[in-house]
Amino acid sequence: SFLLKLENKTKRKLQKQICQVVLDHFEKQYTRELGDTWTNVRDVLTYPLCWQYAVLLNKFSQSAELENTLHVKGYHPAFQGPLPYLPASLKCYIRRTPGRFPAQKHQAGKLKEYYLLNAASLLPVLALEVKDGEDVLDLCAAPGGKSVAILQCAYPGNFHCNEYDDLRSRWLKKTIESFIPDPLTNLIMVSKLDGTQIGDLKPELYDKILVDAPCSNDRSWLFSSDIQQATLRLIQRKELSFLQFQLLRSAIKALRPGGSLVYSTCTLSKAENSDVINLILNSCTNVMPVDISEMAKAVSQEFTFLSGTQQHELLVLPEKGRAWGPMYVAKLKKM
Repeated sequence: SFLLKLENKTKRKLQKQICQVVLDHFEKQYTRELGDTWTNVRDVLTYPLCWQYAVLLNKFSQSAELENTLHVKGYHPAFQGPLPYLPASLKCYIRRTPGRFPAQKHQAGKLKEYYLLNAASLLPVLALEVKDGEDVLDLCAAPGGKSVAILQCAYPGNFHCNEYDDLRSRWLKKTIESFIPDPLTNLIMVSKLDGTQIGDLKPELYDKILVDAPCSNDRSWLFSSDIQQATLRLIQRKELSFLQFQLLRSAIKALRPGGSLVYSTCTLSKAENSDVINLILNSCTNVMPVDISEMAKAVSQEFTFLSGTQQHELLVLPEKGRAWGPMYVAKLKKM
C-alpha cells in the first residue's frame, strides 16, 4: 500500500548511512575497552530509529499547556528522587519510546518554550551544582544547551559563555537569544577566546567551571557522509586528548581556590575521558576528585552507567529504551 511505501521511505531516510571506516575503528577500540558491553551500545548508536530526545522546558517562557501535552504524550520528569542537587526550576521530560518531540521554529522577538537534547547532557549541569550569585564559566559553550540548562537552575553573578570556533560561536549566540530574556542576557558575557588561554587571561575568577570539551562525537561520527572527512577525524582523534588536557589545565587556573569544575565529553573513548582526568590529577597538585556517585545512584532508573568507574566519574552508556549518552562526566575541586 501507499502508506507502507511512505513509511519505508521515511525509515530509509532515518537509517542514515553508517560510515564503515568509523565503525571499524570504534569496533576495534571499544571491544578492547568495553568488552561485551560494546555490542549493546553499538546496536543503539548505529540505529537512529531507537534514539530518544528529552524536552528541557524554558522557565523564561512557561506554558502550562506544554506540560499537559507532554503528560498526555506519555512523558515524565527525567530527574526525580533524592538527587543531591535538583532545583525545582529545572524541568526536563522524557519517555521510554524513541522519537523526538517536534522542534520549535525560531521566531524573532519570541522566546522558545523548550530545548530538545540528549537527557544525559544535563548530568554535567547537575554535577556542577551552580548556586545563585556564583561566577560561572562555560568554557566550550556551543551550541548552548548546557548554558541554557545552567540558567534554568540558578542566576549566576556573572555568566561567561565562551566558544572559540567562529561558526559554533554564532550558533551559541542564537541559542541564548532564543531562550534567555533581555534583562538576563546582560549577565551573560559571550566570548570567542582560545580556551587554553583563559586561565592566564582570567586567573582565579570563577566559582564554577564547565569544560564540555571538544571530543570525538561517537554518535555523529558514525554517520559521517564524507569518507575523507571521517578518515581525517580519526587521524586527528589522537590529538584531542592533549587539547582536552590543556583546556582543563587552563580552567583550573581560572578557578578560585575552593571552586569546582566539571569535565564532560560525548565519547566512550577512555583516552579522552578517564585518561585525561588521571593525567590532570597526577600533574596538578592543587586539585582533588569530587565524589559524584550519589548523583549517579539517584538517576540509575533512567540512565545506564559503565560499571567499575571511580567515584568522581561516570560514563552513560546508551541502551534500548534508555538511549541516552554516551556522556562522560567527572568532577574536580581546586584546593
